[in-house]
Amino acid sequence: MNQKSNHSFTATIEIIGVNPYVYLPEALLNVIFKQAGKDKGKIPVTMTIDGHEFIQTLIKYSGAWRLYLNTPMRKAAKKEVGDKAIFEVYYDAAPREIPMHPKLTAALGKNKEAKNIYDGLRPSLQLEIVRYISFLKTEESVDRNVLRAINFLLGKERFIGRDKP
Repeated sequence: MNQKSNHSFTATIEIIGVNPYVYLPEALLNVIFKQAGKDKGKIPVTMTIDGHEFIQTLIKYSGAWRLYLNTPMRKAAKKEVGDKAIFEVYYDAAPREIPMHPKLTAALGKNKEAKNIYDGLRPSLQLEIVRYISFLKTEESVDRNVLRAINFLLGKERFIGRDKP
């Protein structure tokens, strides 16, 4: 790792609520904002913690930009809240889309009412549904959860811990 990079910094891992994070230096934030062409919303980045690389998103919360560090990231780097680590962070323009499972696509195609409701959901809830179904391991689980998702959209069943959309 190039420690002289203007994308490299040392920080202490802090926590807000249950979420460990680090602050980025102002100069690095400005470089990333310029590369991203924005300084609002979520900003996709590639990062390293002590040389371990991950894909992550910069998020502004409660007035401050934070780089959140999930459990797999911290375990790989053997770092916990209160530990110092060397970070490198770069803007990452690669698409972050998760394709919709073909069975969910087909089910929405067969049910116009559910499709219209899905299309009217906020993007984060659409992504939550797509992500949940995309990462299921068995076809039986996919089939069962696609049906549950359609019923959820129609207000007939709970899904992903929610009542009605």
